[in-house]
Amino acid sequence: MTLDQLQTFLWVARLQGVRRASEQMHISQPAVTARLQALEDTLQVRLFERSPRGVVLTREGELLRGYAEQIAFVQEEIRQRVSDPTGIEGLFRVGASETIAQTWLPGFLERLSQLFPRLSLELTVDISVNLREALLARQLDLALLMGPVSVYSVNNIALPSFDLGWYRAANRPDPDFLTTPVISYARNTRPYRELVEELSKRHGPQVRVFSCASLSASIQMIASGIGVGPIPIALAQERVAAGQLQGFDPGWRPGPLEFTASWMAEPRNALTEEAAHLAVTLARSF
Repeated sequence: MTLDQLQTFLWVARLQGVRRASEQMHISQPAVTARLQALEDTLQVRLFERSPRGVVLTREGELLRGYAEQIAFVQEEIRQRVSDPTGIEGLFRVGASETIAQTWLPGFLERLSQLFPRLSLELTVDISVNLREALLARQLDLALLMGPVSVYSVNNIALPSFDLGWYRAANRPDPDFLTTPVISYARNTRPYRELVEELSKRHGPQVRVFSCASLSASIQMIASGIGVGPIPIALAQERVAAGQLQGFDPGWRPGPLEFTASWMAEPRNALTEEAAHLAVTLARSF
C-alpha cells in the first residue's frame, strides 16, 4: 500500500469516477485503474461498485476512506509545518471578479508571489456565476467572488464588501429614471436582479436597464453619458477626481457587494488556505 494509491483512491471516491480523477491528477485512466487494482489486491477487498453515475464506495471502501482522509490530513500538516514555502512550486489558479481585479487583487498576487517565488500563477477574471462553476469543477484553486458558495464541499471566508454609489457623467443633470437608461451588472448576477426589482418597485417596469458583463465598460458608458448606474465607490473615486463622473442621490442605493474567498474543502490544501487568509488581509488593508 502506497501514498500514491491512497491519494488516487481518494480522488476517485471524491469525484465518483476514474476519468474525472485522472483529469484532476493529470495521469492516464489506465494508471488510475492500475493503482486501484493494486490497492484492492493488497487489501483483498473490493473498494468500488459501478453505478449509472460512475462508481460508489463499498462498505469496505467507506471504511478505508476515513483512514485515507486522516493520512491525507497528516500529510498536508507535515507539508505545511515542515516544508520551506519558498520551495513550493506548481500551478496555482486564481479566479476573481472584476471589482476585485480592479482594486486589491494586484497587491494580493504580488504578495503571494513573494511568499512563494517558485509558484506559477494563473488568473481568470470573470463574473461570479462562472467563477463558481469553475471552482466546483475544480478548474480553480481559489475563487474571489460574490459569495458565499453555498455547497457543503466549499469553504468560504468573508471578504470586505464594496459600497455602491449612484453616478452619472460629470456636468449632466440628475437623471429621470423613466427616460435615462441604467447601466448594470451582467444579467445573470445577483446585483442585476436586485437592481431591476428595486427599480421596478420605485419607477415601474418601463425603466430601461442596460446589462454589461464588463465593469470597466460599464463605467466608461456612464462617463460617456450613455446612462447612469451604481458603481463601487472605491472604483469611482479616481474618475470623480478627474472630472469624468459625478455622484448623485436618487434617495436610495443598492446594497453593498458581498464577496468571499472560496475554495474546495477536500482535499485539504494548506497553500490554498494560506492564500485565502492572505486575500482577506490584503483586502482589509486596501
